[in-house]
Amino acid sequence: MPEGFREKISKKKWTEYLQKQNLGHRLLIGLIVWLCLGIFVHFREVRLEMFELGSAAKSYVVAQVDFEFPDQDSTVILRQEALKDIGTIFEIDEKEIKERRFNFGNYLVHQHNWRDKASESTFDEMNKAADKVEDLLFLVRFTDPRTFKKMQELKLDIEDYYVLPPHKGQSAILPTNFWNDITEKMMKGKFPGSSVHFIVNYFQKFQWSLDSDVHSQKKLRDIVGESVPEKISKIRSGSRIVDQGEKVSNKHIAMLQAMKAALAESRNLWEPLTIIGSLLFAFLIVLLGWYYFRFNHKEILKSVNKLSLFATIVILTLIFAKMTEFLMLRNTSNIVEVVRYPLFVPFAAILLTVLMGSQIALFSTCFLSVLLGVSLAVDHSKFLVINLVLGVVAIIFSRGLRKRKEVFGVCAKVWLSGIPILFSYNFLSNAVWSYALISDFVSTFCFMIITSILVIGFLPILESIYHVMTDITLMEYMDPNNELLRRLSLEAPGTYQHSLVVGTVAEAAAQAIGANGLFCRVSTQYHDIGKLFNPHYFTENQMGGFNIHQLLTPIESSQVIIAHVTEGEALAKKYGLPQSFVDIIREHHGTTLVYYFYCKQVEQMGGDVDAVHEEQFRYPGPKPRSKESAIIMIADTIEAASRSLEEVTEETLTEMVDRLVSDKTEEGQFDDCQLTFEELGQVKRAIVKTLAVTRHLRIKYPERKNKEALT
Repeated sequence: MPEGFREKISKKKWTEYLQKQNLGHRLLIGLIVWLCLGIFVHFREVRLEMFELGSAAKSYVVAQVDFEFPDQDSTVILRQEALKDIGTIFEIDEKEIKERRFNFGNYLVHQHNWRDKASESTFDEMNKAADKVEDLLFLVRFTDPRTFKKMQELKLDIEDYYVLPPHKGQSAILPTNFWNDITEKMMKGKFPGSSVHFIVNYFQKFQWSLDSDVHSQKKLRDIVGESVPEKISKIRSGSRIVDQGEKVSNKHIAMLQAMKAALAESRNLWEPLTIIGSLLFAFLIVLLGWYYFRFNHKEILKSVNKLSLFATIVILTLIFAKMTEFLMLRNTSNIVEVVRYPLFVPFAAILLTVLMGSQIALFSTCFLSVLLGVSLAVDHSKFLVINLVLGVVAIIFSRGLRKRKEVFGVCAKVWLSGIPILFSYNFLSNAVWSYALISDFVSTFCFMIITSILVIGFLPILESIYHVMTDITLMEYMDPNNELLRRLSLEAPGTYQHSLVVGTVAEAAAQAIGANGLFCRVSTQYHDIGKLFNPHYFTENQMGGFNIHQLLTPIESSQVIIAHVTEGEALAKKYGLPQSFVDIIREHHGTTLVYYFYCKQVEQMGGDVDAVHEEQFRYPGPKPRSKESAIIMIADTIEAASRSLEEVTEETLTEMVDRLVSDKTEEGQFDDCQLTFEELGQVKRAIVKTLAVTRHLRIKYPERKNKEALT
């Protein structure tokens, strides 16, 4: 990217950058929308009728595809069979081990014949060896041959496990191989052989009491149970899974979930052809939208700002719908059957109506209803109808939104409009009243509450990001407690009253041609805020007092008058007024002349026009670039001029309006605003009518005469 272009972009504001008619950025927005639609359509969820565990099935369900499912009931049976191989695990009675170890110690003290048989060891060494045997006896476990074999199959640690010979009661002679292992382990401990044999022979002759080792036995059973593989059962397509009226079990739920997964897998989401099909479908939707905007709303395609706003609202709606669907289908409860008709389209309808207009909202409502209806895991036809109808209702009630809190009222009206539709669905099911109808009332009400919260939350964010002036924002700026308006009413009351009248006139004229009348009314209240710097230099604020321009030259006077535009622009930016208001401040005089002082300067120059620099008496502009800006220019000029009329009648007003508008037309002030001659005529007629009412025209009463004069 060239360095100069980068510097140029860095100096421009976000709004100006978005409003550039850049083909690359518009194509990028289209690409993003296309990919989002493709992803949304491609990753469709599969919806199956799910039943509550333990409830009676309302209808029978047949397998739609071949599938396998984990058969928990069969798995439990297999595990129970496997656990039958697990016998009791014994351990030597701990108390008895300690007692015999104590007796062996006494034997060493009182019986000295052990010194002849274990002559290699000292008394301390014999005690240490006995302690080692005691520890080994604590660790050893005994069980039956079948359990021992199972442990070998599972490759468990069986170093301290031994097969116990058949015995009666709770005591037994321990097996020889166990004592042989004890002897071997003692030998590895570097104890003298004669001492080891003496100690082992001492303990081996006893019959030992055995206790069940519950902890080890439970642990082994858990291991054996987990080692049994999950039983996978196969279901053929066409097989009946659930019979009508049958009590729903865990097995039924597992089969339904497995069939749902099999159906999802059968869609081959990662196959190239499937992906291409989804992207092609999404491309057709984008192409349809492009054709609609091309023939009906070209300004949308030409504006990166508006196109981005439209794409953002559509994508937000898709995200809202997909997240809701995900939460509903992943929820373990039967929420899908409770929320049968989720409402997503009214969310987009309200936002688009407020931010972009009802025509765009109506088109978007239609295509979103169809798109969501065929892509979401819902009852497609009923979902489409209720979302389409309530989306249109939302558009109708949103057109007059002037306050944010009114969004709740709109959503309430939308919900009430949906009640007859829900009743009709219920009647079609041959039922007058049902629990399903109640759940439909509650779920749709909840969706409209969520919609109102989301709209109120997103609306100021979208207004701020894309610098859109909605009626709601305009009404907030019309508040007379606004600091600038309060200052204007106190410091420049004449200008304030002039702005109010101009606003009323401009609003009526804008409404006559379908322009934004409220914007004209509100922005006009701020169009002359630059006069706050020198309010007494303007005649409307002099109140019949001394005219300060008598002390100034025509050039100085004109410069003071012209300065109210640039000073107003600076003040507007300081107070953070919207860019559209700033544009009105800059454009409401266009590049016209301060004609009064220009004529005075020509007069002082002896009538020599060439001796006067016209640029010194001309406003900097630019010329009006919108219909609203042009209307405000006309209303501002005519309202000021109308104050000088000696006789205010409809004829004089019409003559004055025609003359002033003709002058500005000849100067080319309306060349950039796309205002047609037909619209200009409608504007003039509306201004004349409004001014006539504003100036309180009344019929002319005849002069009162005495009786003699009448006869």
